[in-house]
Amino acid sequence: MGHDESLPPGHFSYFEPEQAYHSSKLGMWIFLATEVHLFGGLFAAFAIYRWRYLEQFNEFAQTLNWKLGALNTVFLLSSSYWMVRAVDAAQKGLNKKVIKYCNITLLFGCGFFVVKFFEYKAKLTHVPPIVPSTHVFYGLYYTMTGLHAVHVLVGVVAIWWVRGLAKKNRYSPVYYTPVEVVGLYWHLVDVVWIYLYPVLYLLAGVSLGVATAH
Repeated sequence: MGHDESLPPGHFSYFEPEQAYHSSKLGMWIFLATEVHLFGGLFAAFAIYRWRYLEQFNEFAQTLNWKLGALNTVFLLSSSYWMVRAVDAAQKGLNKKVIKYCNITLLFGCGFFVVKFFEYKAKLTHVPPIVPSTHVFYGLYYTMTGLHAVHVLVGVVAIWWVRGLAKKNRYSPVYYTPVEVVGLYWHLVDVVWIYLYPVLYLLAGVSLGVATAH
């Protein structure tokens, strides 16, 4: 196992830094592509069942708290901004700033879970009439938002890990791959939510409002 003297202390690699960087990014992009297919299938299922139970889906959507969803949207978009700052700091070898920006990103990520906790708690205390469309709507709602929450949790753990490397002064202008790769994953988490929020919280409600007006 070789050690490149240009890399930060404690960093060992079988590959040249540039090769390792491109291999890591390629691997992450392939992984992200599989995640897009996963969530794409869920969005397709939601669209099909919403078409089948249009009126019921629009009615159940009114039970979702769009304000809490909007707050989580703000949290995740803000976290993406600070993750970009962390990547930029890592590329410049500014490890203390990486720690700072990761801390802010983690704060927003934890805020997401706090909001989601209160949202889930409210839903579980309100049991709508049990009909087939109820099971389908809330089944998809909990599956889609729950799976997304799991991805947020994985992202939080990964950011905590790259933060730990920054505390050991691992990053430099020639080595910042972990932060950039984790940043790509975190941006996917945000993009998925940007689609989840309007599909679950807004579009159905808008459709119901239009139907009521007519």
